[in-house]
Amino acid sequence: MIGNQTPQQFRYKAVEKQELNYLLYLPKAYDADRESGWPLMLFLHGAGERGNDLARVKIHGPPKLVETDPDFPFVLVSPQCPEDQTWDTSALSRLLDDVTVRLNIDTDRVYLTGLSMGGYGTWNLGIAEPQRFAAIAPICGGGELLDILLVPAAQRAALQNLPVWAFHGGEDTVVPVDESQRMVAGLKRLGSKNVKLTIYPDAGHNSWTQTYDNPEFFTWLLQHKRDGQAANE
Repeated sequence: MIGNQTPQQFRYKAVEKQELNYLLYLPKAYDADRESGWPLMLFLHGAGERGNDLARVKIHGPPKLVETDPDFPFVLVSPQCPEDQTWDTSALSRLLDDVTVRLNIDTDRVYLTGLSMGGYGTWNLGIAEPQRFAAIAPICGGGELLDILLVPAAQRAALQNLPVWAFHGGEDTVVPVDESQRMVAGLKRLGSKNVKLTIYPDAGHNSWTQTYDNPEFFTWLLQHKRDGQAANE
C-alpha cells in the first residue's frame, strides 16, 4: 500500500438526541377544527436570547408583539436555541414536523423569519428545505452562498420559486449589509423569481423593530402560499 492510492471506506452510526424548548402562541380565534387550517410562523431569535429562559425569547420580534396583540393572525412557534449553540436545521425541521401534525396548520402557509443569528438560521433552513415554506424573511443575517449555487437539482425549482424578503441596516457594524446582499444576489443568479432586499440606510444592527412593526410585512407573508398561488384568509 505504501506509495499507492487505495480505495477505503469509513462508516459510523450517529446517535442523535435533539431537544428544543419553545413558546407556542395560538391566535385568539384559533379553532382546532377549522377546515382551512391556520398559517404558521416559525421565528428564530438572535444570539443574545440563547439559553434556558424562555422569557428571553420575548425580548424582540413576533413573540414580543403577541404579548399585546391577541389578534396576531398566525400560530407562532418561537424556539430557544441552547446556550453556546447556533440554530440546527435538523432540529428545527423536526420541530416543524411535530407542530404541523399536532396542531391545525395549513401546511401550504408556513412562514419562516428570524433576526441576526436567527437571520442566518432563516437563510440556512430556507435554502435547505425551500419546499417547506410559503415565504421566508431573514433580517440582518447571512448564509452560505455555496448552498445556493450548488443547490441539489431536486430542490432547485422550489428555491427558485420561494418568495424571499430580506432586511438589513445600512449602518450595521455587527453583521455587514453585504451578508444579505450576496445571498440575494446568489438567488437572483440562480433564477429566483420573487426575491427582494430592503436596506434601511440609517439603521444599525437593529433592523428588526422597523420590520416587525410594519403591518405590510405580515400582509406580504400572508399573500403567499407554498403552491405559488395567492392566499385568501
